[in-house]
Amino acid sequence: MLYVRTLRSANFIWLTSDNMHHQWLLLAACFWVIFMFMVASKFITLTFKDPDGYGAKQEPLILTAVTKVEEVHLPEEKHWPEEFQPTGKAFTGNLIRQPLVHMERLELLRNVCRDAALRDLSHTAVSKFVLDRIFVCDKHKILFCQTPKVGNTQWKKVLIVLNGAFSSIEEIPENIVHDHEKNGLPRLSSFSDSEIKKRLNLYFKFFIVRDPFERLISAFKDKFVHNPRFEPWYRHEIAPGIIRKYRKNRTETKGLQFEDFVRYLGDPNHRWLDVQFGDHIIHWVTYVELCAPCEITYSVIGHHETLEDDAPYILKAAGIDHLVSYPTIPPGITVYNRTKVERYFSGISKRDIRRLYARFEGDFKLFGYREPDFLLN
Repeated sequence: MLYVRTLRSANFIWLTSDNMHHQWLLLAACFWVIFMFMVASKFITLTFKDPDGYGAKQEPLILTAVTKVEEVHLPEEKHWPEEFQPTGKAFTGNLIRQPLVHMERLELLRNVCRDAALRDLSHTAVSKFVLDRIFVCDKHKILFCQTPKVGNTQWKKVLIVLNGAFSSIEEIPENIVHDHEKNGLPRLSSFSDSEIKKRLNLYFKFFIVRDPFERLISAFKDKFVHNPRFEPWYRHEIAPGIIRKYRKNRTETKGLQFEDFVRYLGDPNHRWLDVQFGDHIIHWVTYVELCAPCEITYSVIGHHETLEDDAPYILKAAGIDHLVSYPTIPPGITVYNRTKVERYFSGISKRDIRRLYARFEGDFKLFGYREPDFLLN
């Protein structure tokens, strides 16, 4: 009897132990299945990860995008020599995007030039007046069209060095820069017709623009308020001529006011005064009148507002970046000052502002500048 009870107890213990063993095996199997599912899930996630997300897998996409942008060149113009074609491979940082920016600017220019409604505001003859504005560097096959009040002094210094008159920008005396008999900068007008055409077809050509209204403010301050170069004819000859014609209150004895200046510039019959003022008007006439951008195929059009990026790009595109650098730009000097512009125009009648805009509309449209907000109110 005792033997039977002992046997039953042993069987019970064995069965219990066997059941626990199976339970542990089943539990281990469940854990293994769960573990394998997690591994498989992680593999699927890494393999089919969204390419627009962030992570280590993004690096090849970024490198591919940069490579494509670097391969973009400026559009070829007819007869443009191969040595003027920028490869873009040496561009870094903001310069990687520059070819696209300049292509868009040239495309906008071409489209506006084709706009029949703006033809009178965008087209001009390539006259001696225009050819006088274009400076020549034969040694490096460069033409630069002067647009005063847009940092042109510094570009003249660059060309003076390239032409060999001085070995560095720092050596150039300020009084020499604008003395065209001593600075070694020939004008395009000094060549024969055939030589002019050859240079216009073959040379790298560029000029710089700026918000048209801000440029007019700069011209007014520089010539009629501060006059740092001591050019007496602006205050003693040109200003009185404008005042006599355009000042409403003749009893006022103060010097030329911005309101007088705006009224003169917006007058459709301004040309009879322009003839009297001669070449001095280059500081406030339109970019169209200065450089004939719809008649001359320019290689690059720089903007004063982005000169920190545009200047190195122009030097690179012209193939002269290893020979000369653009002078250091003081911080903030190229930033568009909306507050200043609005302050200067705050006392001007809407009629006079609209007439001024009507004259400079071509410059606004050709180079992508917005119509001033105070004209829309």
